[in-house]
Amino acid sequence: MLSDFRVLDLTWVLGGPFAGQLLAQLGAEVIKVEPLDGDLSRQVSSHSTEFDGDSGFFLSVNRGKSSIALDLKRPEGRRVMHDLVRNADAMIYGFAPSVPARLGLDPDSLRAVNPRFTVAQLIGLHDQPPYSEAPAFDLVIQAMAGVMSITGERGGRPVRVGYQIADLAGGLYLALSCVGAMLKALKSGTGQEVQVSLLDCQLALLTWQAQNYFISGVEPEASGARHPVIAPSDIYPCADGRFMAVSPTGQGFWKQFCACIGRPELAEDPRFAHPKSRIANVAALTEILTEIFRSRSSADWTQAFIEDRIPGAPVNSVGAALSQPLAALRQMVETLPNPRGAGSLNFLGNPFKYPDRQILAYPPKRGEHSRAVLGRVCGYDARHIDRLIADKVVIQEDAT
Repeated sequence: MLSDFRVLDLTWVLGGPFAGQLLAQLGAEVIKVEPLDGDLSRQVSSHSTEFDGDSGFFLSVNRGKSSIALDLKRPEGRRVMHDLVRNADAMIYGFAPSVPARLGLDPDSLRAVNPRFTVAQLIGLHDQPPYSEAPAFDLVIQAMAGVMSITGERGGRPVRVGYQIADLAGGLYLALSCVGAMLKALKSGTGQEVQVSLLDCQLALLTWQAQNYFISGVEPEASGARHPVIAPSDIYPCADGRFMAVSPTGQGFWKQFCACIGRPELAEDPRFAHPKSRIANVAALTEILTEIFRSRSSADWTQAFIEDRIPGAPVNSVGAALSQPLAALRQMVETLPNPRGAGSLNFLGNPFKYPDRQILAYPPKRGEHSRAVLGRVCGYDARHIDRLIADKVVIQEDAT
């Protein structure tokens, strides 16, 4: 896939590193360039490994990368960076818009070193004042983008999405934009630059809710698990206390669903016979289905739905989701030995399935590959590298 591309990852915490890991999962060589004190996310989490202390945050989005720890505030560090750029294809970073020029990392400066170089930048809101220096944390972006207003129970308080959707979606868009810009540079011979805003990404994901608002002027509202324009599409409590999610969309699935739950007459009931009538009478339909689902366990319903090809599944916890057979069949849980201690650790697998994909390496220690990267990519000899390390321009951390 991207095995011929080398990307410099100067991002930190979650969204940007997630983009870097996606590029690694697509086959690119990704070199993580950290400040001397390391990526902040190494210490930001309530959980960390007993072997090396790196947090779950850091471990989750930094597999398959080499790491070099470099002081970009010093001229010597910037010279090293330019030598890396000379032999790379792209850079991703998440600095505030005013920072790249101060560090000599703005697109014009980098293309002066490598005319075919791509720069993909992740920002929070906008690149002009008064927004350019505003902190843009995930919760704030979800709030500004209207996401929280359509999440949660009807009539309840606004609720954030359960994981960092603003950061992670920004990472997805950043990775996609980086690939697109690299491919254009490959054909044109001229470096490309692309900018992704966390706010833009969340607004873009509003898709049909935004389009319906443009058409009607009616504000979308939170509706819990219930779909606002499709019925039934909701969760229902079962006899064992678990919930089933069901969404038999379309007349064919609706009739199959009614037969499967032992109530074929519901498919012909005038209140529920057509999509619009089901929405108009969704409260009555919910009352009926709630009583039906309480008659059997979630395991019984799951088996029945699988046999009859009904769009439905149990509402899993995170642990149940990761341990379900499909996660193993799809290789979405991978176990790696920790190279710095006894034991092993599970990681999420690669969602991209292609013939020559490789299992990504364990996340790197801070500056673990500084010496190797400087020799292999920049062509420095051992004496030059030793001097950079002695002067603390670069840190080489012991991998063990």
